[in-house]
Amino acid sequence: MHIVVCIKQVPDSAQIRVHPVTNTIMRQGVPTIINPYDLFALEAALALRDQHGGEVTVLTMGPPSAEDSLRKALTFGADRAVLLTDRFFAGSDTLATTYALATAVRKIGETFGAPDIVFTGKQTIDGDTAQVGPGIAKRLGLLQLTYVAKIANVDLEGRSIQVERRSEGGVQVLQTRLPCLITMLEATNEIRRGAMADALRAARAEVVIWSAKDAGVEDISKCGLRGSPTIVKRVFAPSARAEKATMVDFSETAPADALIAEIFKRQPKLEDDLATLARGY
Repeated sequence: MHIVVCIKQVPDSAQIRVHPVTNTIMRQGVPTIINPYDLFALEAALALRDQHGGEVTVLTMGPPSAEDSLRKALTFGADRAVLLTDRFFAGSDTLATTYALATAVRKIGETFGAPDIVFTGKQTIDGDTAQVGPGIAKRLGLLQLTYVAKIANVDLEGRSIQVERRSEGGVQVLQTRLPCLITMLEATNEIRRGAMADALRAARAEVVIWSAKDAGVEDISKCGLRGSPTIVKRVFAPSARAEKATMVDFSETAPADALIAEIFKRQPKLEDDLATLARGY
């Protein structure tokens, strides 16, 4: 089994700065981390590799410094790391990003073997669009399973996979054929601690570095700012709420009763509505 995991190096959300002219994230001087959602996708991939055998290839697109995140992924146990980096990719929106990453996934398939599953996190903490995973699937013609909470079963001989997908109405149990793309939800597994052997291997490992040409990108106009139709019109911080928090006294009343009394005090109509509803039953 060959699994590709797309990760992203993102700025620490507590220290994000935005360029005043281009409205793009300024990454210089800001600490970076692996997108937290992608770690759950990586753990799911590693667990499947441990169960069925095979290899896990980690892919990211970004500046040369993104190699640090790839080496971090190697310490968790990934077998191979590929960095897609080129000045042509700067300023890419989700459309341009999916074009570059899909091209790189094809190149990985040609070089290291066709992937059975492509994993991504459900979204990134810097963009929050949740568009990249489905966009890659569309470009590669892969079946996609989004917001997956659990990999229930993988049948390599029958070329099928069964997952549990979280939705507004509950949990959906879905089955589809391989290959496919999966976007993993947060808190769906416990991320392992890397073994010492993996840490030593990651320090010595050779990260595969591809430019746009190396990855087989044929149309540079579809990359970077030139290939990004999305325009950020304005970036702003939400204004602080004028209403201040209220202290509720629990000294003479049980906490739950005190909170309910405070809610009814603030919203007297709610108590009448509940009483009407109770009479109806």
